[in-house]
Amino acid sequence: MARANILSKANYSAKVGEELGVSDWITVDQARIDAFAECTGDHQFIHVDPDKAKLTPFGTTIAHGYLTLSLLSAMAYDAMPGIEGTKMGVNYGLNKVRFMAPVKSGKRIRGRFKLVDLTERQPGTLQSTVEVSVEIDGETKPALIAEWVTLAYV
Repeated sequence: MARANILSKANYSAKVGEELGVSDWITVDQARIDAFAECTGDHQFIHVDPDKAKLTPFGTTIAHGYLTLSLLSAMAYDAMPGIEGTKMGVNYGLNKVRFMAPVKSGKRIRGRFKLVDLTERQPGTLQSTVEVSVEIDGETKPALIAEWVTLAYV
């Protein structure tokens, strides 16, 4: 997967208030859900037992909310521009996260990213605050919305 594009610090800063990009679709299939359950120890039946999950209002297994959230990095790398000269980037946190709709097994999701703030915390450290909406293919309600904060060391 290649980075969407690279912008100078000034050009990236000029994007505050604008959509930075939309990622490609990612399929959230049962194998991915099961692997996440193994990694986290969260084996709740609505995620890993298709027979029991059929009896729920969802009618099928659904992805863990934190699985959907964990895919933000991959979606961002696909959709968002990088900042020229960045040596590394790290997650700093989330100001808010809301899980709006379940991601049913087999559905595709993608991220839509809008830069809401860029601050130079100290020379060489840029803090980006990005509004993220994770869309579910064919559905009107997003899987999640979040305000994501990252640091870029330039």
